[in-house]
Amino acid sequence: MSRIDESKEFLPVRIAVLTVSDTRGLAEDRSGDTLVQRLTDAGHILAERAIIRDERAEIAQQLRDWIADPAIDVIISTGGTGLTGRDVTVEAHRDVYEKEIDAFGTVFTIVSMQKIGTSAVQSRATAGVAGGTYLFALPGSPGACRDAWDEILAYQLDYRHRPCNFVEIFPRLDEHHRRK
Repeated sequence: MSRIDESKEFLPVRIAVLTVSDTRGLAEDRSGDTLVQRLTDAGHILAERAIIRDERAEIAQQLRDWIADPAIDVIISTGGTGLTGRDVTVEAHRDVYEKEIDAFGTVFTIVSMQKIGTSAVQSRATAGVAGGTYLFALPGSPGACRDAWDEILAYQLDYRHRPCNFVEIFPRLDEHHRRK
């Protein structure tokens, strides 16, 4: 069973939040606000925040720019993970992934099923790694962002979480680039 090892020191992670929307501005970005509040309440650092249109190339470029920034460890996007024609966030994420974290979508679906039942099948939440940076694509609702943070990310982005967590393997994410 998972647990927090209180004998270990908490290590803050630098997180960028990207909202994907054709209609929302910062004042209406409740999902982005939810993520920012939760990550800062947990003791992490908001490294960047942006809102971008539902355009695959633009989303992928923003992800690449943040992946290249050594001051960003994690990118969490919200919005554009559904099934409509404008929902291209998942494709943009996959354009930049070096490795996909397949189980993230599965675990998110399990969490969502407990809250919204079979409607959870309409989400294409995904996660991956690129350039030593973790990337998570969440649905655009505040509830989905709360669920993903509270049930998955709060633990996996906490170095003290046992039996394992994403933070403890940061130094090894890009080791393939260092090999001779």
